Amino acid sequence: MTEQDKSVGLRARLVAAGVELLALEGVHALTLREIARQAGVSHGAPRRYFATHAELLAAIAGHGFGELATALGLDAPPPVSVSVSASAAAARHRLDELARGYLAFAAEQPGMFELMFRHDVLEGSGAELRRTSLPLFEAVTRLVAAIRPSTGERDEDGPPPTVVAAALWANLHGLAQLRAWGSLRLATGGDSVEPLLRATLDAHLGRETG
Repeated sequence: MTEQDKSVGLRARLVAAGVELLALEGVHALTLREIARQAGVSHGAPRRYFATHAELLAAIAGHGFGELATALGLDAPPPVSVSVSASAAAARHRLDELARGYLAFAAEQPGMFELMFRHDVLEGSGAELRRTSLPLFEAVTRLVAAIRPSTGERDEDGPPPTVVAAALWANLHGLAQLRAWGSLRLATGGDSVEPLLRATLDAHLGRETG
């Protein structure tokens, strides 16, 4: 095994250790020393393979974005549309799937979900995390663009798909976070996000027709 292979192997080992530690103890546990201990290496080893703590955390978060993309099927080709209305209906169905998958991921992996969007923690980690995280937002934006014209609710002065997609994402993220904190019960009397999810999608995309 070459030195380069060893380097790549240890980098992957440190990231895997961080992923495991994150699942067990949460974001607060991701110190360099604890990650090194979890990986079974010296506490100075991470510095030899990651220039900064933020860079290592970004690599761990990048792993999370990869898992989320796989869970949401973002690498699958879009369906072939036969008409504008069919395309809009398919896009609405797909966006519904993405929203539910996003909320499910947040509930199943709360530590990873928190880290992935803690840009205050990841600040200075470089462009790699941005490259890893953009596909989800781009997919939502494309779906919004396919849906919005069919609703008849957007005029020329209305917000562009990127703004609608960002507002929708902010709502979904808020739902996920409030559920994680146990705050939804205070507001709605229950833990189900279903009525709030429906209201969120309708508010940003218009009510489904047909």
